[in-house]
Amino acid sequence: MSAAPDRHDTFARLLHWSMAVLILAMLFIGVGMVASITLRPTLLALHRPIGIALLVLAVVRLVHRLRRRTPELPRDLPGWQRAAAHASHVALYALMLAMPLIGWAMVSAAGNPVLLWDDVQLPAIAPHDPAVYSVLRAAHAWLARALLAVILLHLAAALYHAWIRRDGVFASMAGGRGGARSG
Repeated sequence: MSAAPDRHDTFARLLHWSMAVLILAMLFIGVGMVASITLRPTLLALHRPIGIALLVLAVVRLVHRLRRRTPELPRDLPGWQRAAAHASHVALYALMLAMPLIGWAMVSAAGNPVLLWDDVQLPAIAPHDPAVYSVLRAAHAWLARALLAVILLHLAAALYHAWIRRDGVFASMAGGRGGARSG
C-alpha cells in the first residue's frame, strides 16, 4: 500500500473550502429566515437550492474521502486528540448529510414544494403532516446549532495545528506545503 500523502488533493481542498463557505452562508441565511419576515421569501429561495447543492457536495465529498488516502495525523499527537479529530470528522459528515435531508423532509411535511428554481421541483420525501413538520423543524434548528458548534471546534483545532503545533495538519488542507509531520 502506498504511503499517505503529505496533503489533501486539489479536489478534496476545493470541496472542503467551497462547502465551508456555503455552510457558513447557510447558517447566516437560516438565522435571517427566522429573524426577518420581509426577507424570509428571498432567503428561503436561496436556502433550499444551496441546501440541496450541499447535500450533493457532501455525498461527492464522502465518496471521494472513502476512496482516497488522506494525510496521517502527526505520530506524536495524543490519543485523545486523535479520537477527537476522528469524532469531529464523523460528526461533520453526519451533519452535512443530515441537515439538508431533514430540511427537505421538513418542507415536504409542511406540504410545500422544494423548489430549486422556477421549473425544478424535488419530490416530497415525507408525508404532509403538521406534527412531523414540527419535529423536523425543531431537529433542523438544533442540528444547525450542533453544526455551528462542531465547526467552531474544527476551526479551533485547525488554528491550534497552524499556530501552536505548526505540524503541517492545517497546511495539508489550506493548500500550502504539507511539510514534515512531527514524530
